[in-house]
Amino acid sequence: MLSAASWVDEFLADRASRKPSPHTLQAYRRDLTSVLRLIADTWSPAPLAWADLPLDALDARTLRGAFARFAAPRAPASVHRAWSTWNSFFTFLVAEGVVAGNPMPAVGRPRAPLPLPKPLRGEETPETLLAAAARGDERQRDPWPERDLLVIALALCAGLRLGELLALRVGSLAGRSGERRIEVTGKGGRLRTVPIEPELDAVVRAYLASRRRRFGGRSVRDQDMLLVDRAGAAMRRGALQYLVRSCFRRAGITERVPRGAQLHALRHTFATRLAEDGASAAEIMRLLGHGSLTSSQNYIEVTAGQQRAAVRSNRTNQSLRRVVGGGD
Repeated sequence: MLSAASWVDEFLADRASRKPSPHTLQAYRRDLTSVLRLIADTWSPAPLAWADLPLDALDARTLRGAFARFAAPRAPASVHRAWSTWNSFFTFLVAEGVVAGNPMPAVGRPRAPLPLPKPLRGEETPETLLAAAARGDERQRDPWPERDLLVIALALCAGLRLGELLALRVGSLAGRSGERRIEVTGKGGRLRTVPIEPELDAVVRAYLASRRRRFGGRSVRDQDMLLVDRAGAAMRRGALQYLVRSCFRRAGITERVPRGAQLHALRHTFATRLAEDGASAAEIMRLLGHGSLTSSQNYIEVTAGQQRAAVRSNRTNQSLRRVVGGGD
């Protein structure tokens, strides 16, 4: 039987065929190898190199002990993610006929708190950002405001993730006038369709026209990547992140972007405004491609809290509070 480390490589190769982001694959490898190292370091009768650990050493008791040590210095969300990775690993091994069963249900799984949404701060901030992206930046050597505006608009008006933006092809935008839509491949290969309004459709068309002009009238085919760099090559992750940060600076809103959110803050703004405008959790789930209704409900609960805080701060309510003796 191959070692546990060899089957980790087989598992990661299988996951790579589904074309996840490099970041996701790195997280899978880190979660698997970290636990394997903990098991190997305490192996009896003598510690082993983790790469030599036999697969049949990974029983429920051993894994429970390793996860207890793994959890000690880490946040529950990190342990939850690692547990999910190991569960997927054993699901793969069972499907391959390598092991008879999955021991992970017998290993304690912490409840991961749902992360709070991190939309842009400030009521008019999204509009300020869109206007800045459309203006372009005269300080850039080769500005391309049509592309900048498209990236910001797709995140703010369609709620696309970074990886989803990079995976879009020209043909991902389909449908006749008045029924235009974006066909998106989201997390876990889940497909969804997001309607686009005429205003966003006009931004797409303006970008494609600018792209043809920029590259000497070269035709744009449906199978071509939608977002390209200034040389005409498919845009990469770092370039897209830099584009978004430069739009934040141009708009003067960097202090209104939640720390660690960046592009995801635009997606969260899309979802938060949906909730504020009365969309149901089921509608938000479909539009954002969430795997569960719980994630979508989170936006509605946060919005409800914000609404209550706004009512509480209303000057008339403050006056009433003084009248009834509630103080300031």
